[in-house]
Amino acid sequence: MILSDSAVLAFYTTTDDGNMAYYTTQDENSVNINRSKLSNKYGFNLSALRYMNQVHGNHIEIVDFDSPNLILECDGIITKEKNLPLMVQIADCIGVVLYDSVKKVIGVAHAGRNGTFLDISSKMITKMNESFGTDSSDVQAYLSPSIQKCCYEVDVKMAEFVSHNFGKDFVSGRFIDLQGINKMQLIKSGLQDENIHVSDTCTKCSKEPYFSYRNDSKCGRFSCVIMLKDYK
Repeated sequence: MILSDSAVLAFYTTTDDGNMAYYTTQDENSVNINRSKLSNKYGFNLSALRYMNQVHGNHIEIVDFDSPNLILECDGIITKEKNLPLMVQIADCIGVVLYDSVKKVIGVAHAGRNGTFLDISSKMITKMNESFGTDSSDVQAYLSPSIQKCCYEVDVKMAEFVSHNFGKDFVSGRFIDLQGINKMQLIKSGLQDENIHVSDTCTKCSKEPYFSYRNDSKCGRFSCVIMLKDYK
């Protein structure tokens, strides 16, 4: 579990839960089975699950029960609906999970390199504020296991781009720190430092049970899921 708040269900899946992404396999039934087992394991309604056709951008949608299950051309989804689980699918990229405990608003975002450069984390906070009146100081943010600065090697031009646009603190040789950049963006958006929880698990080198695209380009995807609970 990610959160201890009784009003919220939030968790990361692992390789033990299987592949959660249809787009990585021709065997769609295997994903159906994995997701069904997941819904039974955590007690949510699979038919209510909202997830994205992630495109490494920064487009964000507000979703509700009238929204389709699959949100197209999207890398961030937000809702205030109870019992509407949101999923982001990842393998080295950062899954960003957001929870406003005051306004009862949740969101997930896919922050890969491009999404990070396009400032998706802070845009999520702006969208939550504009749509639901979220005060950024009330938001808890969770950055999932992902490829870390120990392993995220890029070419020289990309490293120079990061250094020039985000700061030298986020570059070490040809290795870049996406987690640090996202945390910086969230702090600039008004989140409290103590409310930003960054996993230090590297999906590439830790040997922890998470898919890594850099280790296997044909791998599946693990996921972050969050849902507001309704006790009525």
